[in-house]
Amino acid sequence: MRAVTWQGKRNVRVEDVPDPRIQEPTDAVIRITSSGLCGSDLHLYEVLTPFMTPGDILGHEPIGIVEEVGAGVPDLQVGDRVVVPFQIACGNCWMCLTGLPTQCETTQVHGEGMGAALFGYTRLYGAVPGAQAEYLRVPQAQYGPIKVPEGPPDDRFVYLSDVLPTAWQAVAYADVPQGGSIAVLGLGPIGDMACRVAQVRGAGRVFGVDLVPERLSRARARGVETYDLRSFDNEKELVAAIRDETDGRGPDAVIDAVGTEAHGSAAAKLAQQASAMLPRKLGGPLAERFSVDRLGALYTAIDLVRRGGTLSLSGVYGGMADPMPMLTLFDKQIQMRMGQANVRRWSDDIIPYLTDEDPLGVDDFATHRVPLSEAPHAYEMFQRKQDGAVKVLMQP
Repeated sequence: MRAVTWQGKRNVRVEDVPDPRIQEPTDAVIRITSSGLCGSDLHLYEVLTPFMTPGDILGHEPIGIVEEVGAGVPDLQVGDRVVVPFQIACGNCWMCLTGLPTQCETTQVHGEGMGAALFGYTRLYGAVPGAQAEYLRVPQAQYGPIKVPEGPPDDRFVYLSDVLPTAWQAVAYADVPQGGSIAVLGLGPIGDMACRVAQVRGAGRVFGVDLVPERLSRARARGVETYDLRSFDNEKELVAAIRDETDGRGPDAVIDAVGTEAHGSAAAKLAQQASAMLPRKLGGPLAERFSVDRLGALYTAIDLVRRGGTLSLSGVYGGMADPMPMLTLFDKQIQMRMGQANVRRWSDDIIPYLTDEDPLGVDDFATHRVPLSEAPHAYEMFQRKQDGAVKVLMQP
């Protein structure tokens, strides 16, 4: 089959690789009809290269048709249309039953000290072949895949794999009171969708911050009060402007949907680039022990949120040696929640919104649809924020 493989920093290729097959009774194999390109994939493209191996298959946002089912998967049949969550979880362990499938005790990557295995996401999360491919082996298929009806186009359901539950969890963790205010830093796919989720869940005012004109325009068209970071000399001015709209306090909650590759943070960017350029045998251990994040967005979130408010982190961070302003966090009595989205915890809550009325705007959420063969161009375009790229779907 054809698949998108990682070959090095800013270097992906579409190659012929072996077809996946059933290896365990709880496996299934699906034929992928659409697969998303995620902002998290760009971290592999740019800063998490020490944890990658040439030939790794990328991607973790698939929808497709079941082609083969193991004997231990009673609820799936060949021909079923399914969305596959990005994490691999059993559904039966204590963590899964507690609503934390991202911490699944069956698939935890113990050798790396990490949580549940993920599709297409570094050796830290199991080096499981990913979903930007023609076919995908799905472990723990007795729990993970979400059956969806035939008929509607893929765009209606594909975002159940990652974008929707990640945005939903970000808003749920933000704990915005009904009619309250929330600011979303970063209006890429997750930040954009988080604004939409906050609106349908009853937020009174939603502020969105970015520096890409197309992203700001998309959010503004849906009623988000947008702020262009380029219009301010520094983050302090941005914070002051939003505080002025919230009785001088700041919003009730802030979502950081940016993560480790925040704009600015020049020293941390240089450190990230340096570790990514080292040979893998040196870069991996260095990144594990001394990696740093570009924390500009997080520091802004801490400054912006009102006292007693909540920070919700959905942007990916990976640093081990980052300075945190603990005095400010403590003094402002800030609550902070974070983590990979627990897809199956939220999927039943989200599905009622995937109706013909389309309140979340999933039908036209994708800005680009490209054949799998154009993956290298899609990565470059998305990484460079060219051509208004916010969400890219690939079709094998």
